[in-house]
Amino acid sequence: MIKNSLNRFIPDGFRPFQGSFDYLNHPIQMIPEVLSTRHEKMMESIASVFDAIPICDGMTLSFHHHLRNGDYVFNMVLDEIKKRQLKNMILAPSAIFPNNERLCELIEAENVVEIITNYLNGPVSRTINEGKLREYLIMETHGGRARSIETGELPIDVCFAAAPYVDLEGNANGMEGPSACGSLGYILPDIKYAKVKVLITDTIVKQVTRSEIEGKYVDYIVKVPQIGDQAGIVSGTTKITKDPIGLKIARDTALLLSETGYLINGFSMQTGAGGISLAVTDEVRKIMEHKHIMASFASGGITSYFVELLEKKMIERLYDVQCFDLEAVRSYRENANHIGMSSSQYANPYNPEVIVDHLDFVILGATEIDINFNVNVTTSSTGMIMGGSGGHADAAHGARLTIITTNLLKSRLPIIKEQVTTITTPGEDVDVLVTEWGIAINPKRQDLIEQLKNSPLKIVPIEELLQLAHQMAGVPSVLHHKEKIIGVVKYRDGSIIDTLYQW
Repeated sequence: MIKNSLNRFIPDGFRPFQGSFDYLNHPIQMIPEVLSTRHEKMMESIASVFDAIPICDGMTLSFHHHLRNGDYVFNMVLDEIKKRQLKNMILAPSAIFPNNERLCELIEAENVVEIITNYLNGPVSRTINEGKLREYLIMETHGGRARSIETGELPIDVCFAAAPYVDLEGNANGMEGPSACGSLGYILPDIKYAKVKVLITDTIVKQVTRSEIEGKYVDYIVKVPQIGDQAGIVSGTTKITKDPIGLKIARDTALLLSETGYLINGFSMQTGAGGISLAVTDEVRKIMEHKHIMASFASGGITSYFVELLEKKMIERLYDVQCFDLEAVRSYRENANHIGMSSSQYANPYNPEVIVDHLDFVILGATEIDINFNVNVTTSSTGMIMGGSGGHADAAHGARLTIITTNLLKSRLPIIKEQVTTITTPGEDVDVLVTEWGIAINPKRQDLIEQLKNSPLKIVPIEELLQLAHQMAGVPSVLHHKEKIIGVVKYRDGSIIDTLYQW
């Protein structure tokens, strides 16, 4: 075991995190794209694809999560792995949701022994927390996963892509068809660089005129009755909070943005799909209307709230890597200024067109934040895996201003810690914490502290917020993890920012 620059132990054999700009010292080389040589691509079933490739023990298979908790394709492939009793499989889905519970059985039987993903919750996370995955769980960021694939660090044998609208050449998109899910941004690196690419669809048409996936990359196409349930896309919180505390946090955040000069014509932004983040979007809209200003773009996962801004011509463009609701799916299909992007263009630190580096500000959440502004969105305070970076670390690094919004207490537990349980996003990339009891600014941002010295907002040191939380809820007991390492958390450049333990 060695320590990284954040004083976290990491397993031998991995490159330790040495700062969020260290990637500039490690130039990369892309592997060649993999084109298909097949002319006849239609196959009768997923089983026939397994036979034709053939898929065997120890292979790495990848998937995307654009249908989120409504996806059926991942489970179809898991069923085929179980049926054939394949062993030592490595899975690389961009995310895992509660509806993938059947994976637990395959982990315990060692059909699946290693998982690389960006986000994980539900029964599978509990199984891994119990130490039942034989090898490590590797948690990537959205941009980091794209980088891993494009450099060959994550070699994929077979990519299985749920594709809502496909023609016989393998051209496909996610915006049309009965199972439309919107942008297919997370699977596009897999489609270009996996050794074999398989589209699973429920809709075959004569010609796809608006292609996100180009047929030249596709080897096989399988038609099934249904690839997923659209209703599952809207999983989790995608409504503006009605909680007065959350609304106060949102108002204070918008006021901070206004006072620091970020809400001017042509600004760019990203917010999450959680209740407080959406409330911030709404408060920003009010200021935009009052000041008669227009934003240049918003990026990331897109919700109906950004669609409304686009359609009211309050924002010029949406750059969409994932649709979070069906209004976003509709907009992506109908509006030319609602633009799809790959996860590489979205957040790969080495992509020359990366979008997150052009963000003026980003609004993000936290499971925990510590007095050094390190943020955890991977585990709970008890070490249970309940999420993952997704684009959190990517956008935090890229944006000019990174704001964390959260209640001071959640479930009567302080969100601010002396040290977070797991570091997802390093404190050097976090600028401001907004709570209902006050706003803390990272001391590295003396420019913001100077700008806000006469603000009506309550600006306090983060240590003061920690003390207040302890006065309100007491000092939490210190919990200790077991010795067994169950996984690692990768920063976007491939270095290891923290280690996951069994608890």
